[in-house]
Amino acid sequence: MKSRILFPLVLFAGWLPTLAIQKPLFMLFNNQQADSCSLADYLSVILHGLKLDLTVAGYLTVVPLVLTLASVWFPGKWLQKFMRGYFIAIALLIAIIFTVDASLYPYWGFRLDATLLFYLQSPKDAMASIPSTAYLSVLFLLAFAYAIFWFLKKTILPFVPTETPRRRLTASFALLLLGGLMFIPIRGGVTTSTANVGMVYFSENQFLNHSAINPCFSLFTSLSKQQDFASQFDFFPEAERKALAAPLTRPFEPADSVPRLLTTDQPNILLILLESFSANTIEALGGAHDVTPNLNRLSEEGILFTNFYANSFRTDRGLVSILNGYPAQPTTSIMKYPAKSQTLPSIAKSLKAKGYVSDILYGGDINFTNMRSFFFSSGYTRITSDQDFPLASRLSKWGANDDVTFRHLLKDLATRPTENAPWMTTFLTLSSHEPFEVPYHRSQDPYLNSIAFTDSCLGHFIEQFKALPAWDNTLVILVADHGYRYPETLMNHEPSRYHIPMLWLGGAVKHPMRIETLASQIDLAATLLSQLNLPVDSFSFSKNIFSPNEPHFAFYTYQNGFGFIDPTGTSAFDNDSEQSLTREQTGDSSRLDKGKALLQTLYDDLDRR
Repeated sequence: MKSRILFPLVLFAGWLPTLAIQKPLFMLFNNQQADSCSLADYLSVILHGLKLDLTVAGYLTVVPLVLTLASVWFPGKWLQKFMRGYFIAIALLIAIIFTVDASLYPYWGFRLDATLLFYLQSPKDAMASIPSTAYLSVLFLLAFAYAIFWFLKKTILPFVPTETPRRRLTASFALLLLGGLMFIPIRGGVTTSTANVGMVYFSENQFLNHSAINPCFSLFTSLSKQQDFASQFDFFPEAERKALAAPLTRPFEPADSVPRLLTTDQPNILLILLESFSANTIEALGGAHDVTPNLNRLSEEGILFTNFYANSFRTDRGLVSILNGYPAQPTTSIMKYPAKSQTLPSIAKSLKAKGYVSDILYGGDINFTNMRSFFFSSGYTRITSDQDFPLASRLSKWGANDDVTFRHLLKDLATRPTENAPWMTTFLTLSSHEPFEVPYHRSQDPYLNSIAFTDSCLGHFIEQFKALPAWDNTLVILVADHGYRYPETLMNHEPSRYHIPMLWLGGAVKHPMRIETLASQIDLAATLLSQLNLPVDSFSFSKNIFSPNEPHFAFYTYQNGFGFIDPTGTSAFDNDSEQSLTREQTGDSSRLDKGKALLQTLYDDLDRR
């Protein structure tokens, strides 16, 4: 009997070093951020991370414990054989999760969660985000998996009971009692709160907090939170939520007058979405010197929005914010749910009522993250993607580079009859997407070099487009799909991480100007459609940047957190730790309440769709 009680205890204890060792390995894997970490930091990460390691160890012990109970009545060597296979499977699973998590963290800035499964619907494109050198991690994965299995085999397998117990009822009762005790670490303790990611947070340094998270727990717990949206982020009772959200969402009082920026209320529209363009790389917006000379020059020729922010950190969420005026979600993406995304209003749908036809150009896989169904349900009638280019032109991991797609776009625009129905063409660039491998050499920094490459393609395209008859009646809108963590010292919650360019150009623009009004991607829909004298009431979250009667703020989300910027300052909130990530400022609590109310309203709306 003693061996059957001892085995689950030894197994539970044996899981802990295999989970704890991942903490320092993760920090070493991300050595750039861990460079300033002391030995005390490493020990603190391991100690605080132990809370979730105990929970995962408890889960991993459940199946062996149940089988140990079965072996009381059906003794033999079958349990030992099963445990050998179980160890192999779990060792491989832990190694895969850890390796993928550690490899993606430098690019995503958060620990592994259900987002991965969304992007793995198109594995080829998901893997394209990882530079070639990262594939060496496969060797580490195999070595790590073998090390875990070897450790379990040598230290735990000898404790697997094979003898026939004499007091079966007593052994069974003891194992049932042990199973009840195992519920304590699985639950996360005996207090009112249950195990959650935020329980390991301990530092103002978010990297240390992230390092303490168990990636297995992060992944599997996020999978359980994907469907019941209405129950998430219930910060306020309904009446209070409604009162807080009402001044932030439509309807607003109509303005007596809004400046007219365009020479016509029916221009052709060319919407160019610049992949990963951060304002920190654009000198005209106070960013790095001479990375984007063409965009800097063009900023003097059009309407430059200097205080404009992305609503998220990924393309699939940025697309919805721009094209549908719908805020990005911190724990999921509405594009993942075609039945919901097709209910959203969109710029293309609104333009269709005015006779516009809309098409989309993207040099990559249009099936990635459900983009094909999203574009069609948003009102686009023609899609051009990687399969429309010859194989020799698809030299990037993502597909056709921007020089190829810009040439294709120019040729397409040159052949369009001017007397045809007005059009909106949306073009999503891709060369400035990680791993930033482009046929261009201006900067030693791969990210800056890719931005410079797209900027050169953009400048060449605009100069040639100006020579076409279509230029005179076209509004060209340049806006980033999201920003990027440049410089690398930026944290995910910092507002400059989301500061992006938006520039309106073309013959349809009356005259150049700089707009300093605070705004974000969701505001493009109401602002543009109002300029075209089209209704905007269906865009509940979008605001007209030029209306004096509408609030001016930016709302952005990152992994299970949000930021809220208004003229009084910036507040950022982490939903895992339930803590503000910004130092107390004037109006901080008011901004946090507004952000919470907006997030709660968003998830209630998402659930209803």
